[in-house]
Amino acid sequence: MKNYQDLIYKELSFKIVGLLYTVHNELGRNCNEKQYGDKLEELLKSNGILYERELVIPPSFPSEAKGRNKADFIVDDKIVLEFKVKRRVGRVDFYQLQRYLRALNKKLGILVNFQQLNLTPKRILNSDKIDY
Repeated sequence: MKNYQDLIYKELSFKIVGLLYTVHNELGRNCNEKQYGDKLEELLKSNGILYERELVIPPSFPSEAKGRNKADFIVDDKIVLEFKVKRRVGRVDFYQLQRYLRALNKKLGILVNFQQLNLTPKRILNSDKIDY
């Protein structure tokens, strides 16, 4: 059984979550996704953390339109961040991030809903890449 020491990208993910809390504390819960992304981008730059923003996800089936899906952020070529600004995050959002993780061949994603009163980022694992 794996434990706390075995968290994937422990230091980087803790740093990212801290920055997400900073974004939420500074902007509140009534902004749009782009505003939250702009603020996080500013914080990533000021902390010297490498990232890509709005990376286009390759189509998952032949007739899918190219450029239809975009990951909000890929941090340090390791962690996929997906932002939501909605009343409640559901399974469809979880499955969306799972698809992105598989398409980009990444181990870890963080799903965050900025509209929540108390921010609770969710760590989502790519089960295809994890050794249990």
